[in-house]
Amino acid sequence: MAEKLKVLFLCTGNSCRSQMAEGWARALMGDVIDAYSAGIATHGLNPSAVKVMAEAGVDISGHQSKLLNSLRDVAFDVVVTVCGHAHETCPVFPARARVVHVGFDDPPRLAAALETEEEQLAVYRRVRDEIRAFVETLPDALVAAAE
Repeated sequence: MAEKLKVLFLCTGNSCRSQMAEGWARALMGDVIDAYSAGIATHGLNPSAVKVMAEAGVDISGHQSKLLNSLRDVAFDVVVTVCGHAHETCPVFPARARVVHVGFDDPPRLAAALETEEEQLAVYRRVRDEIRAFVETLPDALVAAAE
């Protein structure tokens, strides 16, 4: 059996998008991907992200918001930046790790302007589903994007 591809989903605060990506990768591609997530800072796990992932059958409630430094001993094959800020400030990784940017909207920022909880959760659900659609293309999309 081939070794799993080690993939890091990197975002600014490791609270929402990167957590959802890690959750989807573990749930859908756990047989071929060893998924991690981290942030350049830590903002805590976003309760709305936990809620909409649970609606889709993926439990990320046990995840923790973590700094990239906490994973420094993991030899990643691919680093996927899921927000513009993380992509722009992405640290240098060893030559083995390929960095791929796949940006997604920021649900907390978009939801802040909305009045009702249902409107806010709709933004989280849309981004959750977009992340799922991306994860479903893995690992092939990572290999193609890095070439």
